[in-house]
Amino acid sequence: MRIKLEKRAEPSRFMLFATPVAAVVFTILIGAVLFDALGYDGLGTVKEIFFTPILASYKWQDVATKAAPLILIALGLSLGNQAKVWNIGAEGQYIAGALAGALVAYLTPGVASHWIIIPMVIAGVLGGAAWAAIPAFLKTKLNVNEVLTSLMLVYVALQLLSYLVTGPWKDPNGHNFPQTAPFTDAQLLPHSIAGTFIPPGLVIAFVLMLAFWLVVSRSVYGFQVRVVGAAPSAARYAGFSANGTVWSTLLISGGMAGLAGILEATSQLGQLNLGFPSNYGFTAIIVSFLGRLHPVGVFIAGIVLAITYVGGQVAQTTVHVPSASGGIFQALMLFLILAGDVLVRYRLVLK
Repeated sequence: MRIKLEKRAEPSRFMLFATPVAAVVFTILIGAVLFDALGYDGLGTVKEIFFTPILASYKWQDVATKAAPLILIALGLSLGNQAKVWNIGAEGQYIAGALAGALVAYLTPGVASHWIIIPMVIAGVLGGAAWAAIPAFLKTKLNVNEVLTSLMLVYVALQLLSYLVTGPWKDPNGHNFPQTAPFTDAQLLPHSIAGTFIPPGLVIAFVLMLAFWLVVSRSVYGFQVRVVGAAPSAARYAGFSANGTVWSTLLISGGMAGLAGILEATSQLGQLNLGFPSNYGFTAIIVSFLGRLHPVGVFIAGIVLAITYVGGQVAQTTVHVPSASGGIFQALMLFLILAGDVLVRYRLVLK
């Protein structure tokens, strides 16, 4: 007797939206048991990671700050994922966008007008898109898998960042630290909107969430993306270009990652250094799937993952768990959502 997977005729819509919630709940339960088995306070760890950032108002700004880049990047990734275009290199595009925006700042140190922020942000978007154009070209012209090329380009971007902050862009007044000179006041965005805990990036993420929702659900382009992903042969029959979809989705996702990078650099850090990469590009993959590739779901999922980021840092000091504890919960959440997807679309059959 063998256990086989048999495809369901029609996945349950209720279960499609219930499994992300179930994945979070089971992550909490399994995480508590796992950390107890490792000799830590399992319930205390879960409390600090998942509940303290929500209940402690002084942590809300940290959550909002972490959520903004996750949501921005995941919105772009979710569009490509619907077309079965797998951009795994958003972290590299995030770095490339920050570098492109910083180049504008580096070339305009004497500009005192805050309007300089606009070309910096535009450069960030174009830098991320340009980095994503490399796997798009290799995919459409040479049929090279975009998973491999986009992922390898992450490490190229890391090396480029290291070269610049330790070489040509190194701050001469930085006491030999590998970092750029601080951006001028005109080149900076505020940490948060006056009178609130909300960073500018989260407001932009909310507006873009609405824009993506309209594009995905109410436009011909959104329909094209879904058809190319679900039925490539039908897409060709309808006159939709698979290569064009690869290019557009990769450029959009790269541009969104670049936007996240330059917003993070100008509103939170104020310069670039070797600690700038924060794995947002990789975590955004989890956000994309946890949000069911839907813009509203992505926005909510981004906040959930931001809570685990902040909660993981809290748990290090209160429960004394390893620094990787937040990442463990994030990985567990991804495995559970993927496992749930399998069971939503297939049933177990004994044969």
